[in-house]
Amino acid sequence: MKGRWIVLALMAGTFAFGETMDEYLQRLATQAKKENPSFGGFSAERGKEIYFSKHIGKRGKEISCASCHTGNLRQPGENIFTGKKIKPLSPAVNPKRFANVKKVKKWLRRNFKDVYKREGTAQEKGDVLLFMRSN
Repeated sequence: MKGRWIVLALMAGTFAFGETMDEYLQRLATQAKKENPSFGGFSAERGKEIYFSKHIGKRGKEISCASCHTGNLRQPGENIFTGKKIKPLSPAVNPKRFANVKKVKKWLRRNFKDVYKREGTAQEKGDVLLFMRSN
């Protein structure tokens, strides 16, 4: 009977943590393949291009991801509109950065809409995540 409770506790813990970043990236890859049958995997180089490319954002100002998060992902950033401080993106200096997939999804959606005025594609999200995780 005691063993059954241990198994149930471990299962509950697994559900409490939810999806891992690797599982999320795998789901994005599956979605990217559906969107583009020639999809061959995510690219940190494409992610870097997305991160640094400038666009007229939703507030009518030319911005990129680096506008707020800086060109060095190991450094803290600052929201150019609100002045709010932003912790570094690099998991090398901020290990909790990609620990919560729900937050990652929220901020990817929000930031793509701010910079690109649209939600990112599965491939774009995967590319940019690979770039950020590699720094």
